[in-house]
Parts: sequence; structure tokens; C-alpha cells
Amino acid sequence: MAKTPVIAIVDDDEGVRASLTSLVRSVGYEARAYESGEAFLRHAGGDDPACMIADIQMPVIAGDELQARLIAAGRHFPIIFMTAFPSEIVRKRVMAAGAHCYLGKPSSGDEIIRCLEEALAGHSQ
Repeated sequence: MAKTPVIAIVDDDEGVRASLTSLVRSVGYEARAYESGEAFLRHAGGDDPACMIADIQMPVIAGDELQARLIAAGRHFPIIFMTAFPSEIVRKRVMAAGAHCYLGKPSSGDEIIRCLEEALAGHSQ
């Protein structure tokens, strides 16, 4: 029996976390929501998700900084970034570091699911 993929959702906006959690669960995945990069690092420990959906603009640890910290710690899994403030410089940096998608906010549920399914398909070994 295959284990249900766990998707980490890291966003400081409670409404976004709730809607992404509902979306992820609606397609059959397990969702674990975190209000910040610090909360993810503190609570997830070394238990890596199958994929992460993270905001770029967050206080203390921005999404791209969280990505850098995870990579430095040897933790590699697909990350889908979302931001209400798209920047080509940030997009290039996170994609070069291995991000799977870089989406603007708001994004359609279909677009998020497409990115998620592609990330999981490419990550499964």
C-alpha cells in the first residue's frame, strides 16, 4: 500500500494556508500547514514532505531563504513558490536552486494542482 504524499504548506497568511490545505486534501494528499519558515524548521524536523508549497514574502525567514537553508542542510524535495509580489530576479534564483514552480498570487487551483502533480511525478523514485 502506497503512502499518501505529505505536502507542506508554508505561508504566513492564514486564509491562504486554509485554502491550500483544502485544495491539497481535495486531490487526495495529506497537508501539513505551517505559519512560517521557522515553524516548518521547528516542527518538521528531519521529516521531509514529498513537496512544499511556500510563500516568498514571509517575515523573518522568506521563502527563498528557507529554500537555501534546506539545501544547505542537505534536505532536497520539490518546492512550489507562490508570491503576490513576483520578481524576475527572485524567480530566476529559486528556479536555479531547484524550485519546481514559481506562481503568482492568486493562482488557479488547476495551476497549483498541475505543478504539484508534476513535482510529485518527477520526485518519486
